[in-house]
Amino acid sequence: MSNTGSPTNMNMGRITFYEDRNFMGRSWDCMGDCPDMHSYMSRCHSCRVHSGCFMVYDQANYMGNAYFMKRGEYGDYMNMFGWSDYIRSCRMIPMYRGNYRMRIYERDNFGGQMHEFMDDCDNCMDRYRMNGCMSCHVMDGHWLMYEQPHYRGRMWYFGPGEYRSFRQMGWGNMRFMSMRRIMDSWY
Repeated sequence: MSNTGSPTNMNMGRITFYEDRNFMGRSWDCMGDCPDMHSYMSRCHSCRVHSGCFMVYDQANYMGNAYFMKRGEYGDYMNMFGWSDYIRSCRMIPMYRGNYRMRIYERDNFGGQMHEFMDDCDNCMDRYRMNGCMSCHVMDGHWLMYEQPHYRGRMWYFGPGEYRSFRQMGWGNMRFMSMRRIMDSWY
């Protein structure tokens, strides 16, 4: 079975999900976004990213814990990521070539300190004396943001757009402490 969702550019990604560890059991190919994989597979223990980059989630509709996957093999991702549940949804990240620009804000609704990024930042506190951010505006590029410095902890994907309140997006008091660009060389 294949999901031929319509990616937003001509560089399509492809990921194959397998029911069992080490690429065994029934498989399903996906070439775009899939908000609920349950109709294709009851479980998923391994996957192979043939091309492109994807965010995978342990809940339907791109919710729950998330993990970034670039080209490669993930024979036992549950142990690798420390997850106790299966991948339930995935989102393809469109390839981007160009400048990167994002503004982060200390508080909801673009309040408090503001800093503009055009490159990776491994520690907001060290660089700007900022205790993390609660809202952001991505003007250019695709970004990963992490809850801890040095690209550790839980991560989230941010594409172009305004994100006024991480709290209202269901992330509670999540404060992001590091961020990095998703580069075209990762594809």
